[in-house]
Amino acid sequence: MSLAELLPLDELAPVDLATVMSVAALARRVDRKYLVPIEDAARLVRGLADSHHVLRIAGRRATTYRSTYLDTGELRLCRDHLQGRRLRWKARSRLYLEDGLCRFEVKVRGARGETVKHAVDLDPSSYGGCGPAERAFIAAVLGEDHPAVPQLRPVLEIGYTRATLVDLRAGTRLTIDHGVLGRPTRARTPVLAAASVAVDTGLVIVETKSGPRPGAGDRLLARMGHRPLALSKYATSAALLAPDIADNQVRRLVGRGVRVHDESALTGQEAS
Repeated sequence: MSLAELLPLDELAPVDLATVMSVAALARRVDRKYLVPIEDAARLVRGLADSHHVLRIAGRRATTYRSTYLDTGELRLCRDHLQGRRLRWKARSRLYLEDGLCRFEVKVRGARGETVKHAVDLDPSSYGGCGPAERAFIAAVLGEDHPAVPQLRPVLEIGYTRATLVDLRAGTRLTIDHGVLGRPTRARTPVLAAASVAVDTGLVIVETKSGPRPGAGDRLLARMGHRPLALSKYATSAALLAPDIADNQVRRLVGRGVRVHDESALTGQEAS
């Protein structure tokens, strides 16, 4: 079943992308992530129906994402994230599948714990690459804080379907991701095992994007008994596929609905 069929998204009033970007772009925000059963996600949607709209694009209330993450051959950016380094950052190429749109994004950890996202639109043919345009954008974003930008390569692709809920009055957003699947790219770094990482289909990743104070979605999830998790899709997938990265927080997710599949689960294609 599709995400639009699994969740009561049609109970929320629709909103277009231009409106969302005008009131809740949130390039600088605090992200909180939760691993939630589908049933609780449905309760969450119904509980927010009076205050939130659902993003609708070309008649759809959910969109398929593909994100290819860049890193060094030794997964330096992943390791920096897991170690909580002060100047950590991530770079990814993202494709919005149904719309044929491509964005290149650099996410930097802010001084007060916020996530600061920088993005540029690129031709869809550039998806998944790291050419001169991408390298120049990374250097421009990082500036003097990172005088030596490392040599990056596409290492991991993560695919999923996303629904976006928006509180227009508070200027906050909440995303629900289903069918999350991460695989090394064809040009993967050797430190990654030839395997895949998937979130059980009975679960979704909910991510709230707001200011320092938790929003309505966070409060409702808390009443259901859910607490935020350290759950980066990229860092979690990379750490589980790299035998030399020992991170107990990531390993504990394996017993909570995140699974590693051996190379027999791979088909030679990137994640879809």
